[in-house]
Amino acid sequence: MNDIEIARAANMIPIARVAQNLEIPENALEPYGRFKAKVNLDEMPELANKPNGKLILVTAVSPTPAGEGKTTTTVGLADALNRIGLKTTICLREPSLGPCFGMKGGAAGGGFAQVVPMEDINLHFTGDLHAITSAHNLLSAMIDNHIYWGNEENIDQRRIVWRRVVDINDRSLRSITTGLGGVRNGFPSESGFDITVASEVMAVLCLAQDLQDLQDRLGRLLIAYRKDKTPVYCRDLKADGAMIALLKDAFRPNLVQTLENNPAFIHGGPFANIAHGCNSVIATKTALRLSDYVVTEAGFGADLGAQKFFDIKCRQAGLTPDAVVVVATVRALKMHGGVPKNALSTENIGALQKGMSNLKRHVKNCQRYGVPVIVAINRYGPDTNQEISVIVQEMEALGIQTVPCTHWADGSKGTEELASSVSEILQTTPSNFKPLYNDDLALWKKIRRICKKIYGASKVTCDQAVKDQLKSYEEQGYGHLSVCMAKTPYSFSTDPSLLGAPSDYSIHVRAVRLSAGAGFIVALTGDIMVMPGLPRHPAAETIGVDTNGQIEGLF
Repeated sequence: MNDIEIARAANMIPIARVAQNLEIPENALEPYGRFKAKVNLDEMPELANKPNGKLILVTAVSPTPAGEGKTTTTVGLADALNRIGLKTTICLREPSLGPCFGMKGGAAGGGFAQVVPMEDINLHFTGDLHAITSAHNLLSAMIDNHIYWGNEENIDQRRIVWRRVVDINDRSLRSITTGLGGVRNGFPSESGFDITVASEVMAVLCLAQDLQDLQDRLGRLLIAYRKDKTPVYCRDLKADGAMIALLKDAFRPNLVQTLENNPAFIHGGPFANIAHGCNSVIATKTALRLSDYVVTEAGFGADLGAQKFFDIKCRQAGLTPDAVVVVATVRALKMHGGVPKNALSTENIGALQKGMSNLKRHVKNCQRYGVPVIVAINRYGPDTNQEISVIVQEMEALGIQTVPCTHWADGSKGTEELASSVSEILQTTPSNFKPLYNDDLALWKKIRRICKKIYGASKVTCDQAVKDQLKSYEEQGYGHLSVCMAKTPYSFSTDPSLLGAPSDYSIHVRAVRLSAGAGFIVALTGDIMVMPGLPRHPAAETIGVDTNGQIEGLF
């Protein structure tokens, strides 16, 4: 059976029963059909007084076309923790339509370690991404409308930094001209579209603590500069109230279930190579107060996802992670060792040992934060016992416990050993979590520290204009903000072809942007784009509906 056949064969239980298992009262549940619902936290004021459970982050080696299975491992581990009697909830991000119809496919796990209903989650779900798209574009429309009716804020049309968004990969919309067609249609100006999950509105929704915090953050969105170069914010146009009205329901966490009927919150979906790549703070905090253990995931490899989870999400939310699971596959490590994708099924100990440098650096980086680390090997069919032994032995030499897992094929039974090992670490090894840098460190020094300590770069450069911009941000009172690096996920460097653990290379920061609402400075490197394009043969070509009305080709 393939992933979608396994998902369709699932014995799902009504979402009300899943909620009961978490002691969520009926009046706090807002069902979207039988198998998914939003949770209205206004009906659960007592939740704020409950103690937090243990927080476990699942991250991975640098992603390759061979696959790592981070989401699958997250689901498998949570199911296994429940299997051994530990009340556990999953927290994941919502998939973006762009990758689903592009080349990445779905994002609900795979095999017998999935969250369901899979098709709903991967497509429209509860409409959160549509609400974010609408709120973002409402602000865009209000900016143009403000200028049309006299421009009271004296906005310089050449310095509008707020673009538009759509949740589809469409390279033709990266750069556009608006306002054509004469006086009736406004003033012509240059603009463009980003993908919705790169929107700062998405980041804001995922980092806000409550509705008031959400509105305050929306009000701080930087939208343009005046002709005297002073900043203009969303609140100056009085758009934050209407935006919060559109986002009110989207802000509530979404509750679904795994194939084994265990609870999962799937809420928010910022990209990790552009934004901070974590599910919402509100979902994570809710899960922590409802469960003994919470397993969450951060996007891409640990150099992006885990670093941003620690230095942005945990810092802003006051979270203390208790353990980190780093996922690796034999196939991915062999690719990092130089083996082409079509030769990965052949045993190659030399290439595997060479590719181990990638895993070792990710593990070392996670240890920098003072959090206990364990490695999970997501086994594939062609993996040999000798290859598995190489990973286990090299990690044990570093004092890192390593557990092979077969959750794709066996569900929670295949991750039971991992769950027991994680539980033991949580009971015996305390977390001494500490972010990579302090708030009061200068912005450029924060960027350098990430590039040197996490990426392993020997040199970090930028043009004088970037340093001048960072100095200006500090003078405006933004020097305390975190840094959100925009970088390729496929390498520690900014060159996606440099696999393994490259060293003696330089990273050039080509631009920086203020995300005042989200509370971080974005540092752009390499060729990162905020609107992906579709591949030559996108997944959309094989997606459709069969004669029984069921979606096919999504996975």
